[in-house]
Amino acid sequence: MRIPPPQKVLLVFIDLTDTWKDRKLFEAIVAVLERNHIEGATVMSGIMGYGVHRQIHRKGLFGISDEKPVTIVAVDTEEKIRAVLPKIVPMVKEGLIMLQDAEVISTGLRDHVEKPSIL
Repeated sequence: MRIPPPQKVLLVFIDLTDTWKDRKLFEAIVAVLERNHIEGATVMSGIMGYGVHRQIHRKGLFGISDEKPVTIVAVDTEEKIRAVLPKIVPMVKEGLIMLQDAEVISTGLRDHVEKPSIL
């Protein structure tokens, strides 16, 4: 995976319980990202957080919370990320969507990066 500049990071902050149509919102967003050939996306589960309503969300009894925070992180070119935003923005009824500049240092693919020698 080689991502030419300018590169962007898309961050979507939602709750685990948020839904879109008949599925979990984070699953629906990742599916949209994949269908639009975004180079990479990861869903991360948060331990604690709060948003605009100032309601703290955290793991409850036995590690279970109804509204556990979830963050979706996606990386690609600015052009491809901006092209997918009109599909994702209407899906997020409550939450935060951010776009940040990024510099991809390595994707871990050995055929693109020369392995450093060990002294």
